[in-house]
Amino acid sequence: MSPDLWEGFDQLDPEQITGPAWDEPVPITARPALPTFPVGTLPAWLGDMVRGVAEETQTPVDLAGCLALAVIATAAGGRAKVCVRGHWREPVNLYTAIALDPGNRKSAVFDLMVRPLLDVEKTLIELSGPVRAEAETTIRLAKSAADKAAQKAATAEPVARDALTAEAVALAQTVEEMTVPAVPQLIADDATPETIGTLLAQQDGRISCLSAEGELFDIIAGRYSGRPNMGMFLKGHAGDMVRVNRQGRESEHIDSPAVTIGLAIQPEVLDSLARIDGADGRGLLARFLYSKPLSLVGSRNLSPALLSEDTADLYARNLGGLTLALADWTDPAILTLTPEADAVILAFQKVTESRLGKGGSFAPIVKWASKRDGAVARIAGLLHLATHPEDGWHRPIEAATMAAATELGDYFTAHALDVFDAMTAAPARDTAYAVLAHLRSSRMDGFSKRELFRTLPRADFPAIGDLDPALALLEEHGWIRQQPQPPRTGRGGRPPSPRYDTHPRVTRSA
Repeated sequence: MSPDLWEGFDQLDPEQITGPAWDEPVPITARPALPTFPVGTLPAWLGDMVRGVAEETQTPVDLAGCLALAVIATAAGGRAKVCVRGHWREPVNLYTAIALDPGNRKSAVFDLMVRPLLDVEKTLIELSGPVRAEAETTIRLAKSAADKAAQKAATAEPVARDALTAEAVALAQTVEEMTVPAVPQLIADDATPETIGTLLAQQDGRISCLSAEGELFDIIAGRYSGRPNMGMFLKGHAGDMVRVNRQGRESEHIDSPAVTIGLAIQPEVLDSLARIDGADGRGLLARFLYSKPLSLVGSRNLSPALLSEDTADLYARNLGGLTLALADWTDPAILTLTPEADAVILAFQKVTESRLGKGGSFAPIVKWASKRDGAVARIAGLLHLATHPEDGWHRPIEAATMAAATELGDYFTAHALDVFDAMTAAPARDTAYAVLAHLRSSRMDGFSKRELFRTLPRADFPAIGDLDPALALLEEHGWIRQQPQPPRTGRGGRPPSPRYDTHPRVTRSA
């Protein structure tokens, strides 16, 4: 709805309004236009890829932009941490969720943005081949030696049996401790929490879930287990220690797990997230960076410019180089801040803190906003590594990079406010706004519910009962009031349709 719906409402002198006394109505605010993903915050090679993919696929830049962050987090997650100050350290993995209706070519965007990661994964598999082959051979030889030692001990004379048995036991224990490195894997799809735990143990504490669908939320909600299972994803975001119990093996501890999530989901999935038992209370919803871009369907350029091969090649080289450079790190790189960068995030923190209290603009999303500063630190680390894919771990994060991260932080904050408002606000708000606009354009100073229903678009109000929440909200805000129902005659039949008066501000400002 256009903001000019309210134009003129406040220009009327209340004394000019005649008839029964009306209180001042409370505005029903329409959802504000959400900001577009600030592509300029990304380093040139990454921003060019986002713009090129968005242009060729005719999709909002938000989709490719959020995926760009998730892709860099896949490359660096578990391999770097941002040291803000003191003991405050943030890992650089992220959870992102982009809401778009079907038909927005999400799969095409995912293919262009994620395929280079899959190519790097293949390279990692090839490079690990000789190491895995050597490990398999070593284990096979060690097992053969242990079997021979056991057989020798079993047939030895009593005087030598104890020593040979001890030797056989030692060799068997050595075999048990030997492992073959897992086949490298960067991305998992449609994975259960148990599978994620196993992959984290196999992949040195990091794994990424990137998908053009939202099945992961169904899995978290309990598709396979019958009950919500989110502990692995809570710990995988925070980097809290995870214990993985594997059949036939001792449990394994992952000191700092790093899970990255990048999903494109339908908007109604966001509205259903709050209904997952414990998702809000345990903080799962607060861990995601949300984006609700405006769909371009219906206004797309049918002959767009194609993605430049040079842009795609540079993207693949830089992404691949960063992934390969960090792949073998066991201890994460610690990314420090310049004093100027620290001053930037400190100023950002002060803004956050000032808005968290009761009555502050972040009060409705206090759980999410409490993680806002940490998310900005993570984004700054990712932007820094993307800016310096060859040696970023040897450089401090600069003020310009931190400023770019805060701009992205503000972008995600605006979208989070809208997402959580949609989760918690009455669904009638948008319909009430539409009804109020219709009353104004129709200059209806009084109406029956049935009369109003007949004049409204059937696509928006399929059944007359769909009006009830909107009418209740309009009456609660003082824009309409229901007339007393006439006494029933006792003749039976359908009761008369409720009648309403309209606040004079509606008709007199038209």
